[in-house]
Amino acid sequence: MTPPREAAAGIRIERVAVGPERVEAQVRLGPGMPLRTSAAPGLADAVLSALPGIVRHRCWCGSARGVVAELADTEVPHLLEHAALEIMVVAGSPRSLEGRTSWDFAADGVGVFRVELEYDDDLVALAALAEAATAIDDLVAGTVDGIDIDSVSERVRAHRRR
Repeated sequence: MTPPREAAAGIRIERVAVGPERVEAQVRLGPGMPLRTSAAPGLADAVLSALPGIVRHRCWCGSARGVVAELADTEVPHLLEHAALEIMVVAGSPRSLEGRTSWDFAADGVGVFRVELEYDDDLVALAALAEAATAIDDLVAGTVDGIDIDSVSERVRAHRRR
């Protein structure tokens, strides 16, 4: 699999650990990448437009506002988590898979997050994470107006072994 493209100001996937049930990625936001989705007008809406199934996600962040309102003002890697999970669903993974985004800025520095994704196929999860990162980078940079989910899902599905 080709490693994810890293834009100068984008989402950088620095390290990935593949366990028996989930992948955990260390994600760093590059200089200029907003920390929160609300600092990138239209970002969450563009992701939700391309991946409307996100509205069905359960979010364990504790927000009573619901996932759509949560993603409108949350950490960009949290949006990355939900986008990757939904790309996995579109590529044939079960909707029951879950994710988690966490951080410890005191230990790791501001802008460093851990994104975990359960998987049914580890290569699908890794491809979905890379595709979601590229899509969010491009949306923030303004190089695209939306996500071509048909092309994205086709590329991710090509990695499926199970």
